[in-house]
Amino acid sequence: MSLRIASRFARRELRGGLRGFRIFLACLALGVATIAGVGSVRTAIQAGLSDQGAVLLGGDAQAEFTYRFANEDERAWLDSISTEVSEITDFRSMATVDRDGERARGLTQVKSVDAAYPLLGEIVLDPPMPLAQALDGDDHPGAVMAPVLADRLGLSPGDAFRLGDNTFTLSAVIETEPDDAGDGFGLGPRTMVRTQDLEGSGLLAPGSLYETEYRLLLPPGTDLDALEAEAEARFEGRGIRWRDARNGAPGIARFVERLGNFLVLVGLSGLAVGGIGVSAAVRAYLARKTSVIATLRTLGASRATIFQTYFLQVGALSLLGIAIGLVLGAAVPLLFAPLITAALPIPALFTLYPVPLAEAAIYGLLTALIFTLWPLARTEEVRAASLFRDALDSARAIPARRYVVATALLVVALVGLAAVFSGNPALALWTAGGILAALVILALAAVGIRWLARRAAPATRGRPAWRWALAAIGGPRETAASVVLSLGLGLAVLAAIGQIDGNLRAAIARDLPEVAPSYFFVDIQPDQIDGYRERLETDPAVSRVDTAPMMRGVVTRINGERAQDVAGDHWVVRGDRGITYAAQPDSRTTVTEGDWWPEGYSGEPQVSFAAEEAEEIGLQIGDTVTVNILGRDITATITSFRAVDFSTAGIGFVMTFNPAALQGAPHTFISTVYAEPQAEARILRDLADAYPNITAIRVRDAIDRVSELLDGVAGAVRWGAAATLVTGFLVLIGAAAAGEGARTYEAAVLKTLGASRRRILQSFALRSALLGGAAGVVAIVAGILGGWAVSTFLMETSFAVIWPSALGIVAGGVVATLLAGLAFAWRPLAARPAQVLRARE
Repeated sequence: MSLRIASRFARRELRGGLRGFRIFLACLALGVATIAGVGSVRTAIQAGLSDQGAVLLGGDAQAEFTYRFANEDERAWLDSISTEVSEITDFRSMATVDRDGERARGLTQVKSVDAAYPLLGEIVLDPPMPLAQALDGDDHPGAVMAPVLADRLGLSPGDAFRLGDNTFTLSAVIETEPDDAGDGFGLGPRTMVRTQDLEGSGLLAPGSLYETEYRLLLPPGTDLDALEAEAEARFEGRGIRWRDARNGAPGIARFVERLGNFLVLVGLSGLAVGGIGVSAAVRAYLARKTSVIATLRTLGASRATIFQTYFLQVGALSLLGIAIGLVLGAAVPLLFAPLITAALPIPALFTLYPVPLAEAAIYGLLTALIFTLWPLARTEEVRAASLFRDALDSARAIPARRYVVATALLVVALVGLAAVFSGNPALALWTAGGILAALVILALAAVGIRWLARRAAPATRGRPAWRWALAAIGGPRETAASVVLSLGLGLAVLAAIGQIDGNLRAAIARDLPEVAPSYFFVDIQPDQIDGYRERLETDPAVSRVDTAPMMRGVVTRINGERAQDVAGDHWVVRGDRGITYAAQPDSRTTVTEGDWWPEGYSGEPQVSFAAEEAEEIGLQIGDTVTVNILGRDITATITSFRAVDFSTAGIGFVMTFNPAALQGAPHTFISTVYAEPQAEARILRDLADAYPNITAIRVRDAIDRVSELLDGVAGAVRWGAAATLVTGFLVLIGAAAAGEGARTYEAAVLKTLGASRRRILQSFALRSALLGGAAGVVAIVAGILGGWAVSTFLMETSFAVIWPSALGIVAGGVVATLLAGLAFAWRPLAARPAQVLRARE
């Protein structure tokens, strides 16, 4: 019965319109729209990757080998299951150009193809011509090249350049490469030649680092699951890696999924800020309804009826806000789909996707419940005797136990769903913990600010504007809590992201070059290593040279089980890994557990594993690891763990075997060179002239490439944080609007006592600036703590406060509150004291 009556009361209340709930709706809608929009864009990209998977992969399926081509049996099976096969090799090399007695070099990612390439899609060249014609060439074999590399080397169509010991003619530059996204991350721009034209170049010698990919067109109706199982069974122990069109660009798919999930969690921060605005709006609305509630209680309405009345009313408005957010979150990506698609290097299919919209709706509903339950619970404390008293303001801060328990359960549900939806429970829990910690810090800060304001007010005698501002901040009706919580949380998120981004860039751009080598050389043949060392070790500009034999292998089994079943999606088992051998550990190797094999050991294979990666996978001393190298399985026992620091860009291997275990396996050497900057060009020139097959990777160029990727990621994250800040500004506007009546009365009293409009305006401005500055300072503290935690524990980088970013946050807080406060100061100043005071009576 009470619910039916409550429904009737709620409908009648809603007839009054949305007055007082515009900020409520805006906060909820913006938070839901951000999450829905990010989810929709992420799903559109995933759908595009799935729809165009075959084109991105370059075929319906692909078999990939490391260091070798398929043998006759393997190639025969691939031919038998497909209608067409294309053989491709992929490796890094140096493109060299001789011009006017000078030699220019550029790192390039070489793709050598056969006549069948591309099986799917179309490669577009400038000047326009078929790829087969471009690769024919004239005096020399032809090649095509990415425009950025051609510009860097000063090449135009018709010019000659060298790869290894062979000379090629540039026929055209590449405008569109259909399968470039499926090829993954490359340190150098693309060069494409025919595989047969690389014969004699020295680039595909035994042990050289290259991958061979066999792209397949399959008969219609082929069962991809069954084919994958057959391939794994047939080639077990041969080091093959199988992919099909369902996962055409796995690296990009993982990146999009993780970035999208992270942005959704950033969006949850914005929804938390919006929740503060929602809670403030409900409190302000119910404060105006105190007399109505008291009247209903006088007429016999029960506590349950009162609660249900306003719960249904706020619930209906929450659903409206969520619906607006879902419409915006679905419509904005569709509206800007052409611009987003043009900016992306990968396909995206934009349409309405129900799953991200449902996820956003659930987040919005739970947030609305969490932040409205406590204000609504306070309606139960209004009694009939409170008809002429402001009972809601004097109600206790913590409601009845059942509401506290319900709120706690809703928070647990929200965090749990975030962990499930994100696919990264640890990140979701860290984010939730960070938001909760920030809210606690900001709430305590709000209490502290009011206490300090009350204490400081008497000390400002003779400065009335300051005294009025401090007295208002410390007063019982001031909106300090709403301002500090809403603006502070938005600024804290932005501050944390700024600190994380700044420290990560510092680690890459400043700290890394201090410990990183000048060059990373690969594909040094065994008969070249002595001459290579002699050239560098006699150069006084070279401070250090590290070399190590290297080959690549695929971890196929751990303790006899499939590696993926044991290690999951850990990066060590997600592709081929570099491995080495050593008779004894060098002076920079630290064995953390176990024992190294004795000098001259020739027994069963043993391996030393990187300690941190072993702990992540769950390996113990005595476990076995099976690695496939050139089609041969080698099972070794883990006898030691050692510390490996991959953050210095130096030589580091997850696995180091005893030499006898890899005896006879073709391999090359890799090397890092630490030299004075002015000597780098001369070193590269001498080594490249003496050994054209060697590939040199300048570490600074690699750092710049990574920095470019970080720019895009940081930009996307900053946009997510900006939505949080906009929501905080909306809450500020709501708080300023809610306090307009109190400021009108205050201005009327001060005018009556002789205060000028100018001085009253100064008081209002000081109040806003002080609150904004306080929110900014607290946000800096919370943001620095958050940035330190993420940098130290998640990214494992050094941390230093980025002060320009931090000080900008304080300035932003002051400006935001000042603008919001002044926007709602003019009407109180313009009101006539007599009218205001009569109305108050």
